[in-house]
Amino acid sequence: MPPFVLPLPLARARAVTAVPEARGWSLEPKWDGWRCQIHTATRRIWSRRGTDLSRAFSDVAAVAAELPDAVLDGELVAVLDDGSGVAFDRLQSRAGRRGPRRDADFTVHAAFFDVLAVGDTDWRPRPYAERRLELLRLLEAGPARLRPVPATEDAGQALTWVGALAGVEGLVGKRTLAPYAAGFASGWVKWRERHTTEAVVIGVAGTTPETQALVLGRPRDGRMHAVGVSLPLTPNQRLAVGPLLHASGEEMREVPGAACGLPGADAVRYWPVKAEVVVEIEVDRPGTEPGRYGHRPRVRRVRGDLSPDLVDDEQ
Repeated sequence: MPPFVLPLPLARARAVTAVPEARGWSLEPKWDGWRCQIHTATRRIWSRRGTDLSRAFSDVAAVAAELPDAVLDGELVAVLDDGSGVAFDRLQSRAGRRGPRRDADFTVHAAFFDVLAVGDTDWRPRPYAERRLELLRLLEAGPARLRPVPATEDAGQALTWVGALAGVEGLVGKRTLAPYAAGFASGWVKWRERHTTEAVVIGVAGTTPETQALVLGRPRDGRMHAVGVSLPLTPNQRLAVGPLLHASGEEMREVPGAACGLPGADAVRYWPVKAEVVVEIEVDRPGTEPGRYGHRPRVRRVRGDLSPDLVDDEQ
C-alpha cells in the first residue's frame, strides 16, 4: 500500500510561450484527455480535482490491476475504434456510468507520465529521470491500453509529435533532476500550439466582475449550440463587449463542465444573451470535436465586422 493518503495533490504545469530547449529538460507530448491518478492494487482512479472516477472507468481500473502495486500519474484518453484518432468529448459520456456502453465507438486508454509510489515506497522525492526509468519498467509487459508517454530531450523531435500523433495538443517540459511536487512547485511547464477562430456570444457567466466570462456558441445543423466558456475577461474586454450584449429574456441555463475544458467539474450556469456579437478567440486546436473546445478559449477582441450568420460552422 502507498505511504500516503490518496488521492494526492498532483503536479501542475505552468503555461509558457516557447518550448524549453536548454539541457536538463525532458519533453513529453500533452494528450487531449482527462488527468488522473491510479492506484493499481485497489483499482481506484481519481481526477486531478480528486473526483473518484473508479466506477465510470472501471474497465481501465481492471486492466491497471494487472500491474504491480503502484500509484501512477497520467491521462485518460478516448481512442476512436475506427482508428481516426482521439475524441475528448467521448470521455464525458462515461459520467455516471459503470464502465463502457455496449454501443460505444471508442476505448479508453491511459497514457502515464509519472510514478508516485511503488508498493510502500514514496517515489516523489526521486529525480524525474529515475522515476521515468521506473515507470518504463512497470509498464514494460503491461496491458496495451496502459502505456508510457514518449519522452525526449530533443526539442526538435518533440515538436514533430504535435499534429503527427493523434490527440497531442502540445508539450510538457520537466527538469530531469527535479523531484515530484504538487501544484506549480513541480516546475513543470506546458506549451500549446494556438489557433484563432470566431464564436458567437450567447451568454455571460460569473458572479463578480473578476470572474465574468463569455459563453460561446457556434452554428450547427441550423441551430446555435454552446461550445464552451471563455477565460475570465480583462477589464478592457468587459468595457468593450458589455454595451453590445442584450439579455434574451430567458431563464438561466447551464453548460456541462467538460464543454468548458473542466472535466469532472460542475456545470457552469449563465445568463443567455441575444446571439448578436461575434468575438475572435484563441483556442488550443483549429477545429472542434464535435463543436467544443478542449480548454477554455481566450477572448482576443470583438469582431464588429462579422455577424453571427458569417461564423462558419465548419471551422
